[in-house]
Amino acid sequence: MRLLKLLKQHVGMVPNPISDATREIRARTRGADVSISVCPYCAVGCSQLVYSKNGRVINIEGNDASPINGGTLCPKGAATFGLLTSPARVTTVKYRAPYGDRWEERPLEWAMERIAQRVKETRDAHFEEIAVDGTIVNRTLAIGHLGGATLDNEENYLIKKLFTAGLGIVAVENQARI
Repeated sequence: MRLLKLLKQHVGMVPNPISDATREIRARTRGADVSISVCPYCAVGCSQLVYSKNGRVINIEGNDASPINGGTLCPKGAATFGLLTSPARVTTVKYRAPYGDRWEERPLEWAMERIAQRVKETRDAHFEEIAVDGTIVNRTLAIGHLGGATLDNEENYLIKKLFTAGLGIVAVENQARI
């Protein structure tokens, strides 16, 4: 208090250590939409908070409400934002037509639609309602599914329901590392 009194006497005012520019600074995540996600790297399943504005991801960080990682991320998980937003990220697929002699670059949306069409065509061509012995089976043995290590129990449950009950796929497996 004494120092402030002396400053007022000699300078006439108390110096302000915070500039107007500093006072105007706000967190880039302020006002952003927040979604909870799972780190894509390993089978631990660390929770992440994904911040977005105007449909673009602006930040990814650990979710401190998660009992798995308590807000922390390993170096790979901490680099998820860079993985997603890197200008070097591949956003197209390579496609070689049957009997083709060269690879073509196609949009990811085209590839996803093509996969969906091929799954439907294969299911329709090989769907079996009744087995040879007369048992009702409603299945296809022509398609299989292998899940990834980062899928959680809920996602695996939905995949199992969609692929077995919905599409009749019998061969559904998950590649779990832990």
